[in-house]
Amino acid sequence: MRVLVTACGAPGAPGIIKSLRASKRTDLEIFGADMNPFAVGFSMVDRGFTVPAGVSPKYIPRMLELARAEKIDVILPLSTDELVPLAENRADFAEAGIKVCVSSPESLHIANNKANLYNFLRNNGVSIPDFRVVESFGEFEDAVHALGYPDIPVCFKPEVSNGGRGFRVLKTGVDKLHLLLKTKPNSTITTLEEIAPILRDADPFPRLLVSEYLSGDEYSADLLVRNGEPLVIIPRSRVVIKLGIAFIGRTEKNEAIMSQAARISRKIGLDYNINMQFMYSRDGVPKIVEINPRVSGTIVLCTAAGVNLPLLAVSMAMGEEFSIPEPKWGTLMIRYWGEVFYDENGHAYSL
Repeated sequence: MRVLVTACGAPGAPGIIKSLRASKRTDLEIFGADMNPFAVGFSMVDRGFTVPAGVSPKYIPRMLELARAEKIDVILPLSTDELVPLAENRADFAEAGIKVCVSSPESLHIANNKANLYNFLRNNGVSIPDFRVVESFGEFEDAVHALGYPDIPVCFKPEVSNGGRGFRVLKTGVDKLHLLLKTKPNSTITTLEEIAPILRDADPFPRLLVSEYLSGDEYSADLLVRNGEPLVIIPRSRVVIKLGIAFIGRTEKNEAIMSQAARISRKIGLDYNINMQFMYSRDGVPKIVEINPRVSGTIVLCTAAGVNLPLLAVSMAMGEEFSIPEPKWGTLMIRYWGEVFYDENGHAYSL
């Protein structure tokens, strides 16, 4: 079985490749694709290939060429930018006998766009943050104040983004000297006064999602889904987060999160590996923040807890029979930095 893992230079790619390797299947070959020739995942796969970015018109032709030449059975995409192009061209891959672990274009249209997601879910019995979609600076100011700023914090982000890009929290009463001198230059905290000159002059003004700021505990839920029906849901607490990536997390049988995730999956009609992000409100209600309709960067924690979700998605795509074990609840993950080295001949090694 030949599996092609895309975006194998992503931060979570090593854990996903490790998950596939953990299967011990003797028939499994793993290939990698990335736009970066120095992608760390290339050191972990059987063969690696550079490809254009997912948004490039050259991406699909190159992926088809590569998949046919290497007789790929299943493509496992890791990057949000690749999902829609792959979904829209599934028929071309299927003609070549290649399965793609991706949801339908229609469900991705909802899941990938936060404004579409919130609008869709608010009438379907799902707890979502109070929000506004704005298309001008005047609308932005009105939305910020309508949601309680400056008395309470408010956040905003682009309606289409991933990895925390563009997310900011508007909050007054912050010690700016402390932010300047004691924190690393990646804080999301700012004020309306500080970002107003930037947004006021934006041309064109970006569509933004302005919402209540949820300050409670943060959770992710990793799912394996078939035609909208979740086969397994594994919530995990995000205990320590750096640059949007969980560095400490723990699997937790959170029934409230599991119930919400199941309802959302059925309503949207998702497929394969899906990640959902939840945060608790001040009154103790878990609310959906966003959906990553793909393999998540921290899904390796589920593998460590006994449920190898990337491998199960590949098996599902191949039409194989499989069983899903009960997760080992309470499994704790602690991440750390690692290194890969290359000698002068380009051969990878580790210490």
